[in-house]
Amino acid sequence: MGALLSTVRAAPANNLQRADGSLSLVDGETKFTFDYATSAADSKNWIGIYHASGGGPEDEVMVSPSLKWGYAPESKGRVTVDASGLDAGKYKAFFLEKDGYKWLANPIEITIAGTSKASFLTDTYTTHNARKGDKFEAKLGGLLSPESVESKFAKASGPGWVKVSDTGVVSGTPDGDKAAEVTIEASGSDGSKAKLQITIPVRKAGSPLVEELSVLSYNLWHGGTQVNDYHRKQIRYFASTNPDIITLQEVSGGHAVRLAEALGWNVYQSDAAGIITRYPIAEVYDDFSRSSSVRVLLDGEKSQVIVRTAHLGYDPYGPYDFCFDHMTVDQVLKREAQSGRTPQILDIVSKIKSQLANSDKVPVILSGDFNAPSHLDYTEAASGLHCGVKDVPWPTSVEPTNAGLVDSYREIHKDPAADPAITWSPIFLDNNGRPEPLDRIDFIYHKGLKTLKSFIEVVGKPKPQPNHADNEWTSDHKSVKTIFRVPSGPRGDEI
Repeated sequence: MGALLSTVRAAPANNLQRADGSLSLVDGETKFTFDYATSAADSKNWIGIYHASGGGPEDEVMVSPSLKWGYAPESKGRVTVDASGLDAGKYKAFFLEKDGYKWLANPIEITIAGTSKASFLTDTYTTHNARKGDKFEAKLGGLLSPESVESKFAKASGPGWVKVSDTGVVSGTPDGDKAAEVTIEASGSDGSKAKLQITIPVRKAGSPLVEELSVLSYNLWHGGTQVNDYHRKQIRYFASTNPDIITLQEVSGGHAVRLAEALGWNVYQSDAAGIITRYPIAEVYDDFSRSSSVRVLLDGEKSQVIVRTAHLGYDPYGPYDFCFDHMTVDQVLKREAQSGRTPQILDIVSKIKSQLANSDKVPVILSGDFNAPSHLDYTEAASGLHCGVKDVPWPTSVEPTNAGLVDSYREIHKDPAADPAITWSPIFLDNNGRPEPLDRIDFIYHKGLKTLKSFIEVVGKPKPQPNHADNEWTSDHKSVKTIFRVPSGPRGDEI
């Protein structure tokens, strides 16, 4: 492990009230050595080390276990936390109260220098669309591995109109409508080099910038932190499946922001969910009922879409009630209300009613992890897949459908017996000696778009829990992706 660099800065405060303590790194040490101070001394106060890319208690609640930690019991003192075994890269240190997660000081970011060579997180990448005669820009510097040495970027090959800045910004004005194939080279200060092959799709002059829109809904599973090397694996997956908008669940700890920064995308994140998009976010709507929403400009004000993503309550879980406790439909529906899901979906559908009414001008997408199956899947023919249960009016699917939203996956794949499209779970297969009920609980609904294709996705063959740590797939859910055709949209004054 390399020596610690002296570059340290306070982490963002996230608009939360913090204690007036302090935390600082002692330069020149090969371990994490900190000076700290607090007016609330306690024998169980502690300093925890987390990846800067996510997993820390950004909102003063546990997201994932610390990588390294040590007690800091005095009102003022110095403590060393053994950093052996940690790779080169960026980390964040939190000074926390009484074996809990309340901040005693603003966290600080630390960089461990190492011998890592310049390396991109993916070998190939496709950018958002460009258009002949229009200015284009994409920020790709974040695709360089966080563990890599300081690097500068340059264009190694590609058409003349494409420029690449030394910070990894690709820009220019297309002079034709042929896709641009560009090789970007990163040169490290240690002399190492890495190459990234990118494709810039180019539209004809005057044509819509986005005619086909790819939307992905993905539960990250504690940000992905349950799997080794999750950041690189997530970026590789996104590069391979090439969505335009990704709706994310389980993002606490800044994971939506982390992914957006790596991809050079736009982002909105709440406690419940996050949305990242390669196209601009024009407006952020109110968060409510564990859901978040933005308006995305696909082609300026001419073509737009409203995207809301939700992560509904998870306990009690209806399939367990049916399969393990043999409850009746009426009993399960009462417990759906107890879980919070029924009031949440009723609130969501009610509050987006005006947007749905305007969806012929600005289409609406509602996606996410609903933590409940669909009434479209609980048919007599498919009852053998659901512990013999059929005809369940799951409120989380009935209410969106009654409001005019369309389940994009089931719109294309109409037979749930032939194509159950299980999203829960690729790794949880055993529940205390009982087979885990397998269901489709992740959805992309829409109104105002045309569904072209829809997929359930997983990378590789994930090993079941508890042998999941080295899976290429970083989630306990499968993802759902839908490709839509986008109609010509309104002007901004019609919204």
